[in-house]
Amino acid sequence: MEFRHESVLLGESIEMLNVKPEGTYVDCTLGGGGHAFEILRRLNKNGLLIGIDQDEAAVAAASERLKDFENVIIIRDNYRNFRNVLGECHREKVEGVILDLGVSSYQLDTPDRGFSYKLDAPLDMRMDRRQALTARDIVNGYSVEELTRVLRDYGEERYADRIAQKIAAARQEKEIASTTELAELIKNAVPARERNKKGHPAKQSFQAIRIELNDELTVLEESLDEMIDSLSEGGRIAVITFHSLEDRIVKNCFRRNESPCTCPKSFPVCICGKRSKGRVVTKKPVVPEETETARNNRAKSAKLRVFEKKEAISL
Repeated sequence: MEFRHESVLLGESIEMLNVKPEGTYVDCTLGGGGHAFEILRRLNKNGLLIGIDQDEAAVAAASERLKDFENVIIIRDNYRNFRNVLGECHREKVEGVILDLGVSSYQLDTPDRGFSYKLDAPLDMRMDRRQALTARDIVNGYSVEELTRVLRDYGEERYADRIAQKIAAARQEKEIASTTELAELIKNAVPARERNKKGHPAKQSFQAIRIELNDELTVLEESLDEMIDSLSEGGRIAVITFHSLEDRIVKNCFRRNESPCTCPKSFPVCICGKRSKGRVVTKKPVVPEETETARNNRAKSAKLRVFEKKEAISL
């Protein structure tokens, strides 16, 4: 299947990244190369775009799309290894970083990737297919308590315990092997009156299992600070999120880097010594225009937040 993914908030994110022609930029979630292409168009021969993606299909698709540019380095890796990638590219500081945290249309629509509750496929959900652990291992191997935690914390699933119990009972009869098997179990675990209130009843649970399998929120939370630290003066980081858990991590990280002081408000001056690293450019997240959501339904939940690095100053 052809790698297909329409970059969300493309114009807004590139504009707010404020691309400098001779700068170094890192696309941490390269995907099909949509954001990278627009950044490269704005760079001169002294600029550089570093693209990172752990998905082999994304790396192949982006390599083809960006083949006419000479100032691009594409590395198959997880962006949790951001600093190592910069080292490989002989860069210490960069002028910009962008992350688009959405699952690609290719991943969702390719049956054998196992991301979609709508398509019959093996339970997989791996972003990086070199990884041994799959969604099938989680569904069949996690305890009821562990499954409940995953569904509750990462899917914000109201019926997490009921679904976990249903899965545990079913796998005693036989291993749960396909996406449709799992989706049907989840549907039957949710009360009939609730099944279609927020779309398909399996949507949140599939999201939760995918996040757990790929360690998505931990990687995001552990990477943002070092990305900000790697920005040069005036450099910016732009992050596009697609659900509240991601957005909360980004919002809190940006706020903490803007206002890190931990002194009690009653103190007349700061004594903790923590200094601001810059400013939050987007006081409210940027969301897609109606024309974009009408064209691309998957853009509806997208939010863009941007942070700009400044020389450390006391508040």
